[in-house]
Amino acid sequence: MNILVTGAAGFIGAHCVLRLLRDGHRVCGLDNFNDYYDPQLKHDRVRWVQEQVGSFPLAQIDLADAPAIEALFAREQPDAVIHLAAQAGVRYSLDNPKAYLDSNLSGFLNILEGCRHHPVKHLIYASSSSVYGANQHTPYSTHDGVNHPLSLYAATKKANELMAHSYSHLFGIPSTGLRFFTVYGPWGRPDMSPIRFAQAIVEGSPLKLFNYGQHQRDFTYIDDIVESIARLVDQPPSTAPDWDREQPDAASSMAPWRIYNIGGEHPVELKDYLALMEKHLGRKANVELLPLQPGDVLNTCADVHELERDTGFHPRIELDEGLRRFVAWFRDYYPLHAHAPLAAEQQG
Repeated sequence: MNILVTGAAGFIGAHCVLRLLRDGHRVCGLDNFNDYYDPQLKHDRVRWVQEQVGSFPLAQIDLADAPAIEALFAREQPDAVIHLAAQAGVRYSLDNPKAYLDSNLSGFLNILEGCRHHPVKHLIYASSSSVYGANQHTPYSTHDGVNHPLSLYAATKKANELMAHSYSHLFGIPSTGLRFFTVYGPWGRPDMSPIRFAQAIVEGSPLKLFNYGQHQRDFTYIDDIVESIARLVDQPPSTAPDWDREQPDAASSMAPWRIYNIGGEHPVELKDYLALMEKHLGRKANVELLPLQPGDVLNTCADVHELERDTGFHPRIELDEGLRRFVAWFRDYYPLHAHAPLAAEQQG
């Protein structure tokens, strides 16, 4: 297939591009290389992919640039779109709300318009477990309502699901939304807990643990995310023939539209997650316990039985093994003076 991957220099995007190219697809990437975090990490991810599978077309375009997005679709004529680009981060949305409107709403509209005017066989787009918001019924099911987001970021992700549904209904665009649950692994974002925690432990600086470490998160290793996407890309949804307007199911539709959770199904308290990180780094953290932050949810846990039913795959990398792989990458990527002493301590 000819596949357009947006956010191709991002954490999930780079891993996804690598897998799709290895599977024999032709991939065109899109990324704006913004400075939400150090763009050098994004360039390094692209170089990492190219070192393994060779070069691939990568357009530096902002999602909000409607003419540029239209021109890209007209030129590439993709069979499928995997839309992973977005303004990420719950806490950043408290101070920079407009960035989320430009990227997550206007930008997503431009992708939908591209799929409308240059029909694709399948649009897969990233949603988030944050859409469950104030819902405390776990495990989170795609059949549950998601009407109480706790951050603007979460609200934009729910809006994406609704926008995709309307375009699926009106224009027959087969679309699949993926609610990711706390993705981690090599080449992750520096604003997420694995790199923040590892750097604090290495440096001996205070490590802020909000809600006194009692949050629970359903961690999902990056390879499990990518495997799920690879299996879904050539399985576009169809209309649900038994969908009932009187009792509408939130996970499917009379339109060719579906929602899946992708998570590990094994929530872990952050203090236990930190203990595993300490084990693999061979050092103890200097922990600063703090109260709950605005916008944070207390716990997440994914119900993924429908993903397994439709793809035959269930996320399988345990947190201990995933963090071992992450720490190996962290030591390799970040400065040698930070990880050389760690190796000695670990051996001891």
